[in-house]
Amino acid sequence: MPGTDINSYINRQWDINSDPEGRLAELEPWSEERALELAHQESIEMSEEHWDVIHFLRERYLQEGQARSGRKVVEALERRYAGKGGKRYLYTLFPHGPVTQASIIAGLPLPAYTTDPSFGSSE
Repeated sequence: MPGTDINSYINRQWDINSDPEGRLAELEPWSEERALELAHQESIEMSEEHWDVIHFLRERYLQEGQARSGRKVVEALERRYAGKGGKRYLYTLFPHGPVTQASIIAGLPLPAYTTDPSFGSSE
């Protein structure tokens, strides 16, 4: 993925609800319609199972705020979906990373240490 063009971000003053990479900066503008658009961009066809993960992440964010790291989100997801196969199950839903892809679709800011191009992440 190419680097962020800070000049294009500065010149997009009309789009103040997004971060430099185009992700929503706040929870307010999110809707299920917006989630479907984001899922399409991620090549994800949403099912009830996908929606369950998305709503879980949004509720967790509203209750606990921004996670300190992607690892904390993975731990919460693994606990929640342990009966369905945990991380393996989540990767069947979100093949490029359950934290990264699900957070993008949920309109949530990515937790710290979620992606690191030097380690070959999906970014």
